[in-house]
Amino acid sequence: MSDTNEVTASVPALKPRKKRFELPPQWKTAYGIIGVVVVAFWLIVAIIGPLLPLADPLAQTAERLAAPSGAHWFGTDELGRDVFSRVLYGARISIPVAIALVVLSMLLGGLLGMLAGYFGRVLDETIMRLADIVLAFPPIILAMVITAALGPGIGNAVIAMLVVNWPQYARIMRSMVVGVRGSEYVISDRLLGFSAWQTLRVDVLPNVVSSILVLATLDFGNAILLLSGLSFLGLGAVPPTPEWGFMVSEGVQNFSAWWIATFPGLCISSVVIAFNFIGDTLRDALDPHMRKHVQSEAM
Repeated sequence: MSDTNEVTASVPALKPRKKRFELPPQWKTAYGIIGVVVVAFWLIVAIIGPLLPLADPLAQTAERLAAPSGAHWFGTDELGRDVFSRVLYGARISIPVAIALVVLSMLLGGLLGMLAGYFGRVLDETIMRLADIVLAFPPIILAMVITAALGPGIGNAVIAMLVVNWPQYARIMRSMVVGVRGSEYVISDRLLGFSAWQTLRVDVLPNVVSSILVLATLDFGNAILLLSGLSFLGLGAVPPTPEWGFMVSEGVQNFSAWWIATFPGLCISSVVIAFNFIGDTLRDALDPHMRKHVQSEAM
């Protein structure tokens, strides 16, 4: 027995292997990979755009309405500006503005919906009826009216889109908070002396934030489309700012020069589709039923 104990003691204990980090199976799908790659590409372009060796997007030095060539990959517009540089610089406006809009809408609508769902009664009726009034109008029409009243410009367009966009977050947040409000753990914390704000922060918010994040991810594409639509109508970016929607509008005015509108339109489409792919993938990753379905398919 002593010899066995000595041999056992002399053998070093094996350290457990550290688990390697692996992506969830939902993010290994083609949709998830394509969405992440496309969005990452445009974010990098938006960040390092000024450092790239591009032609001045406002310089009117090239031949007017020149077709795509080696000198100008995406051709030139009616003023002789390089469309390729304008498209890349346009990412610095469209993408950050869309992100700012979605974040502000999520914060404002989420806060109002959480208050309406938790406190109920008069506050609930007031916030929800206000949301119903906003939702009664088509989003683009209401955004056009507000922007026209405030005046053209990116800042006013963001304000108009925020007014249009917050109700959907408020309604979803309110419905989810109402479902969580009657849970046993919420009631027990209230009996233990938690304040309403502590309960909302500790018990309610962690259980509803995942759905709001999925909605926000899917809403990025809608924000890009809405901003581009306002700029297309002359209510967004002010010339000569290179913005994708306004560039499409310029292309419509020169329909024979197809490249002026085609390339900005493709950029808008790529960002919208990529964010939709990411939103669907995030929903599958956070939904337990979809998570099991995707894992069974992967196996």
